[in-house]
Amino acid sequence: MKTFSHCLGLFVACLSLSVPAADLTRAEVEQRLINTDKSHVADLKRKDLTELDLSGLDFRNANLWGSDMRRANFSNSNLSGLVLDLTVMSKINLSGADLSNTSVFGVHLGGANLTHANLTGSRFIATLDRSDLSYANLAHINWGVDMKNQSMGLMRASMNYVNLTGANLTDANLDRALLRYANFKDSILKNANLFGVDLSGADFSNADLTNADLTGTNLEETNFAGANLTGTHFAGIKDKGKLKGLTESKHLDAAIFD
Repeated sequence: MKTFSHCLGLFVACLSLSVPAADLTRAEVEQRLINTDKSHVADLKRKDLTELDLSGLDFRNANLWGSDMRRANFSNSNLSGLVLDLTVMSKINLSGADLSNTSVFGVHLGGANLTHANLTGSRFIATLDRSDLSYANLAHINWGVDMKNQSMGLMRASMNYVNLTGANLTDANLDRALLRYANFKDSILKNANLFGVDLSGADFSNADLTNADLTGTNLEETNFAGANLTGTHFAGIKDKGKLKGLTESKHLDAAIFD
């Protein structure tokens, strides 16, 4: 059976065979956004918006479903509450953008710039490998595995090699996500759900993992030096000696190993 990631990769490869000019200019997009509301949305569905500078615009009353947004600049734009399912956003610039409560399903965001973005309450089932989410707000996100849609394989967030330095992941749900070699330095993961996550090679230096659940995770070569482990749940870890930097962590005596 072909995996979800394999099928998504084929889809993106087909799109990249040719790169036509964008369907609209910035001025034309701005014109469509004028005088919109929830009953009268701007129709940008399935539009080619590649490489456009759309920074600082308000898209809350726009339909961007299925649009091609590769390498476009949406920095500091407002996309809160939108359904961005089946869009293509590889190498997109979303730095400082508002994506709170946004749905992003079946999307490729590889190499995206999400620094300082507001992602609170969002729902992502997407590929974000090698993206930059440093200092982003990911509190209360629901990026956990989708157990209801398994016909294309295990559908989950893929975030290998992402930069999450200084990010806020309080109460984040990352159930079974892929986070190999992710950089969590100085990040906040209070009460985060990291159940079954692949964290091999990840770096939690000086991160706050208070009450985080790391049950069933892959922690091979994962670094915990300086991390706050108060109430951190390491169920299933029998040999603590294999955890890198554990002796240099904080409040190890308050961590839970069972």
